[in-house]
Amino acid sequence: MKMTGNLKHLFFLIGFTFIAGLGSAQDTTSSDGLFQAARKAAFDNSDYTTAKNYLYRGLQISPDYADLKVFLGRIHTWTKNYDSARFYFNAVLLKDPSYEDASSALADLEYWNDDNTKALAVCESALKYHPESENLLVKKAKILNSARRFEEAQTTIDHALKINHNNTEARSLADKIKESSSKNKIGLSYDYVSFDKQFADPWHQLSFDYTRTTGIGSITGRINYANRFKENGVQYEIEAYPHISKTFYSYVSAGYSDNVGVFPQWRGGFSLYANLPKSYECELGFRYLKFSGDPTWIYTGYLGKYYKSWLFGFRTYLTPSTFTSTVSASYTASARYYYGSADDVIGFNAGYGISPDDRLNSIQLNSAAKLTSYKAGVSFKKKISKHSVITTDGSWFNQEYLPQTKGNQYQLSIGWLQRF
Repeated sequence: MKMTGNLKHLFFLIGFTFIAGLGSAQDTTSSDGLFQAARKAAFDNSDYTTAKNYLYRGLQISPDYADLKVFLGRIHTWTKNYDSARFYFNAVLLKDPSYEDASSALADLEYWNDDNTKALAVCESALKYHPESENLLVKKAKILNSARRFEEAQTTIDHALKINHNNTEARSLADKIKESSSKNKIGLSYDYVSFDKQFADPWHQLSFDYTRTTGIGSITGRINYANRFKENGVQYEIEAYPHISKTFYSYVSAGYSDNVGVFPQWRGGFSLYANLPKSYECELGFRYLKFSGDPTWIYTGYLGKYYKSWLFGFRTYLTPSTFTSTVSASYTASARYYYGSADDVIGFNAGYGISPDDRLNSIQLNSAAKLTSYKAGVSFKKKISKHSVITTDGSWFNQEYLPQTKGNQYQLSIGWLQRF
């Protein structure tokens, strides 16, 4: 019988569908196939019950299959069955103490249950077998940082970065440890600002600050002296970074000056920060400025991403108008390249608008006019000894200081930081 073209097409589709179905069907008859099926159920569908059933069946076929036990332990960890998770991790380590994946999973379990002592013991035991493991070194540094053993954490994370300068997770953690590694630090900076049109005289600002690391986070006191508009002024500030959890911390600040015009009379701020998975970080908060008139409330958001030896960031400030429904905004994109330690950095930034966190230029927000401003800058930070760091910063602003009238502003800063 001669087959018509449509009939041939139908048989072809049926055959193709049958073969494709065979190719995509899961193998649930072998321990390897059951392992893959469990991963698919857990990661693709978040179906942990089905994943565990696959793993139990896999262990009936291969009772000593370590990866099955480790993954089963991880699922028990995610579902908060901690004793069961420890049972499977320890079963693997009892048979093979050098099995890194089991040690890594067990260390995670103890760390997230706030038992730093047990988590650290697991890491140190595993590092005897794998002394150059980046994964274990980063975990150990994270645990030491949580236990507030900052110097040991710094040494450990430096070791990880020597092994791989581009380890993104290590780079992110190094920044956090750096800020906590010393009980005290003092800073001194000088800023010089000149204008080609807007003002005849340059601006000068000298700042001194002292920071103390406490059990709840760091607290900084700062005194700023400035000469602007041929007037002198002094501002007093305090800011803190209280820790909330392993994921969240906050920023709180307040400042006062009785030299309104050189400084805002009052300034303040609050932000909530989050350390996100995959080396992301974000911030949401507000800033408050009070000059001689009505106060200004400014809302800010930030998203940052560590990638190898880089930190990329984007920040915006949004200022609702007191008199209209409009909102003014400023934006800044930034990039930092870590060429050495957490204190060896080259930074770049470009943006639009004036930032309320810019202590040199925030005074220019004391204006009802919403004028445009473009900016670009480069910064350099260098560790010159174990506890000393120098910084330099250069910026350019192209600012509309009157309607349809623009001028350039040039800023040069130099600073010194000493930890002790």
